[in-house]
Amino acid sequence: MADWHVSQGPFDIPDVPNFIPRCLKPYLFIFFVLIIQFSGGVYLAAASNMVGTKALMQEDILMAGYASLIGMAINFAVMFRIKFRFSTRIQLIAAGIVLIAANVVCAHTTCVPLLVGTCFVAGWFRMQATLACNSTILLWLTPMRDMAVFFCYVYVLVDGVIQLNGIATIYTAFFSQWEYMHWIMIGLLVLMILLVIILVRPVRGPMFIPLLGIDWIGAILWAGFMLCFTFICVYGNFYDWWNAKEIRGATFIGLVCSGINLWRTTFLHHPYISFRALKNHNVIRATGIYLIFFTLIATEHVFEHNYTANILEYDETNQIDLNWYVFAGIIAGCVFTYFTFALRKWRYKTMAAIAFVLAAGYLACFYFFIDYGVEKELFCIPLLFRGASSVIISIVFLTSIVQSGLPFQIFPQALTINGFTGAVMGATFGPALIGEFLKHTMAKNISLLSSNIVDFNPDIAHISFGQLYGMVQRQALIVSMKEIYGWLLIVALMSLLTIIVSYGNVRPFAIFPKWSTIRRGMKHIVRTK
Repeated sequence: MADWHVSQGPFDIPDVPNFIPRCLKPYLFIFFVLIIQFSGGVYLAAASNMVGTKALMQEDILMAGYASLIGMAINFAVMFRIKFRFSTRIQLIAAGIVLIAANVVCAHTTCVPLLVGTCFVAGWFRMQATLACNSTILLWLTPMRDMAVFFCYVYVLVDGVIQLNGIATIYTAFFSQWEYMHWIMIGLLVLMILLVIILVRPVRGPMFIPLLGIDWIGAILWAGFMLCFTFICVYGNFYDWWNAKEIRGATFIGLVCSGINLWRTTFLHHPYISFRALKNHNVIRATGIYLIFFTLIATEHVFEHNYTANILEYDETNQIDLNWYVFAGIIAGCVFTYFTFALRKWRYKTMAAIAFVLAAGYLACFYFFIDYGVEKELFCIPLLFRGASSVIISIVFLTSIVQSGLPFQIFPQALTINGFTGAVMGATFGPALIGEFLKHTMAKNISLLSSNIVDFNPDIAHISFGQLYGMVQRQALIVSMKEIYGWLLIVALMSLLTIIVSYGNVRPFAIFPKWSTIRRGMKHIVRTK
């Protein structure tokens, strides 16, 4: 490993002509990746506007948004193969064209399958273009190829842009129309393509690796399984779960896709996702942590919008302004992780415990403070805790997968699993579970509150039945949210206790191999296809 630490000399990007100052070249690619991350098929912050103008359901918009995440996750397993097949220039131009087409389609179509398919393809190309940019500046960010350092940058970029994207979308819709967000992004993508054509040369790596030996059938089947899982979580409550043929059909198709894939894995030389990646201890542990952690903070998707819109009666601009607190938490979490985990090499156990402490703090704040008439500024601390905790847990356990001992040929497959469990399952499974919990808790509390209302009461005699029912609904929502926050807080504290008493002295030492080593591994796959 000593050769990984040999000085590489002054950092330079041969793809960019020398008339661009060397110190500015990395920032050109950061500008590109910001445009790519801001671009997408649908903008979930504008979901309510799209529902009103396109006659779509909220679930349709969410399904399209999560399809984009699935496209990004599926791309992980082959992103390095594509990187060594095409130049950075071609990857960026192709991604820009596809994302422009995706913005046009999503701004106009009312066909849900087309919307979902477009977002899936857009997610694939977003991930590939993001890799093309970030891999170009990897040695500028961390000359030692320390992935803990690199992931701090990645999550500042990715999670930070998610919050800023929502803010930009809502204010665009507020001052004009939500469709204008698509046209703004189309303009920025056209600018990016022009800059790439002018400033990025078609430099190909020293070794040309064709796209042979890739299990494309496996990719389609895994994508089918992930889409079915997401469909069940998103539409489950709407269709009343397995009482509906749609949910039963999605369950059957998902099980068939995963079963066929697992069967094919037993005899294929290079399956899309191998058993070695599926059975890796760090991958399994990260999956379990993600399911618990993101379920704990799933109240973000289920409660916060209902609470601020229906109880506090915030308009959309006031609701989206809360994203600034989350954004501040993301920045603080990444900076903290950089100095403690990446530089000082704090233990995985310590960092996981800190993340769960912050998650417990987020739940405790809402449990004790949630009520009528809460000031907007009181959301600062819990939302900052939530933003910081989510990036800490993501950086730490993604780094653990890099350090899992998997050979680099298998490592991208583990990233696909991590992308699905961390991004897709984290965003769908927890909200589905908490949403169902809220549904039953609300029914119970409405029944209890309604039983206290007598037929004749002078204080409520002048109130109409509709107003009375609305008051009961609002009070039941408050009580139900408090109850669920309390249960989640107990689970968070139990999880924290489990982490504290568990043994673990492992510290981060996740070093990315040299590109020449990766090329040799990719070439070996092609030879043994």
